[in-house]
Amino acid sequence: MKTSEAYPSKYLSAEDLDGKDVTVTIAGVELVDLGQGSKKENKLCITMKGAKKGFIVNKTNAKTITKLYGDETDEWIGQRIILSPREVEFQGDMVISIRVSLKKPATAGTATAPAKAAPAEPEPAVEGDIADDDIPF
Repeated sequence: MKTSEAYPSKYLSAEDLDGKDVTVTIAGVELVDLGQGSKKENKLCITMKGAKKGFIVNKTNAKTITKLYGDETDEWIGQRIILSPREVEFQGDMVISIRVSLKKPATAGTATAPAKAAPAEPEPAVEGDIADDDIPF
């Protein structure tokens, strides 16, 4: 048995990404209370289309999404982001964490075709680019 099965979390972890970049669509943004007692904090939590788990957004990831889509979190809804597992330093140790990529994912229908061109071929699937209905977390 995996410990993640014995102690399931309602929030996304780097292990949920299975070592791959994953493109998701932001469905909602809210403040949630995390921790207990004096360690209780408000954190941003993103819900994602097709996902069961929320994504707790740290300051670094919030700054990245702000660079991509602006400071107003209501404007993030419907936007796509790429989640990537990355090695980061945390309290003196190297750990795997989730980072939001500064690259904006391609969206269907954003490319403009030249006049009189043949119909565009669908873009090939990219590793981690899965349909919102098929998100495993």
